[in-house]
Amino acid sequence: MVNACVLMGRLTAQPELRKTNSGKSVCSFTIAVERNYRDEDGKSIADFIDCVAWERDAEFVAQYFGKGSMIAVQGSIQTRARENSKGDKSKVCELKVDGLSFCGKNSR
Repeated sequence: MVNACVLMGRLTAQPELRKTNSGKSVCSFTIAVERNYRDEDGKSIADFIDCVAWERDAEFVAQYFGKGSMIAVQGSIQTRARENSKGDKSKVCELKVDGLSFCGKNSR
């Protein structure tokens, strides 16, 4: 079985760096990735992919990337269940980042 993903896109907001209770760095961010085709009106279509980076990658993203920055990420797709304060359950799908790099001109 294979669970591998490589994406290139722009950050939609500032990355959110935080520490776990055990002191590990974790950074959440979303990237907009354009599709290879356009809609009927000729407008580009983008998907918004949630990403999570840990430890050194987390600190690297938080330090060197900001809203609008172009980024290339590689990793694996993970899903998990979550429950909100009302007790409603949902599933979260995100990319667990295993590697990342700068690409293109950085808008930061």
